[in-house]
Amino acid sequence: MSTLPLPGSTPQTARAAETAARRRRLLEVAVELANEGGYDAVQMRDVAARAQVALGTLYRHYTSKDELLLAALADQAGALRTRLAQRPPRGDQPGDRVADVLRRATRALTRDPAVTAAMVTALSSSGSEAATSKAAVNDILRTIIVSAVDDAQVPDLDGIVRVLGYVWIATLNAWVGGMIDAEDMAADLSSAAHLLLD
Repeated sequence: MSTLPLPGSTPQTARAAETAARRRRLLEVAVELANEGGYDAVQMRDVAARAQVALGTLYRHYTSKDELLLAALADQAGALRTRLAQRPPRGDQPGDRVADVLRRATRALTRDPAVTAAMVTALSSSGSEAATSKAAVNDILRTIIVSAVDDAQVPDLDGIVRVLGYVWIATLNAWVGGMIDAEDMAADLSSAAHLLLD
């Protein structure tokens, strides 16, 4: 569906806005399908049909459903970063602030279990086509955690952030697999933040 360019906009900006809107719609549809039936329900042909784009157009933007789901995860992580900028994490110590961030992220992810399970499955994929999306998710999460540390002098902050990322993925996998509940996941993440940062 084509839109008329805004007054003063160039054809390039109109095209860029249309492409961004199309990408947004593809991500929304992938999340809708994952919500309806999990990872297996996100089929590229179904995403294209529901988003009303040609299959080739979808593949130009995302080469696999893993890349598509990881782009949706990066989008959610970006939304969390925006919310945290508007309402910064609470706590006097870095461990408290990072634990608050991880609790809030956990709450957001557990609202839509089927979607989160699909994203965790995509995160676990070994396909090289999703590497860029995995890096984007990692970069956003690193920025969020570093911002929560908030200029405190923390030795080996990069190593701590990396380990927290591993713990986060492990607890998500345990939650998706039914080994722990959302409360246990939040508590484990909080413990990891305090053990590493206090």
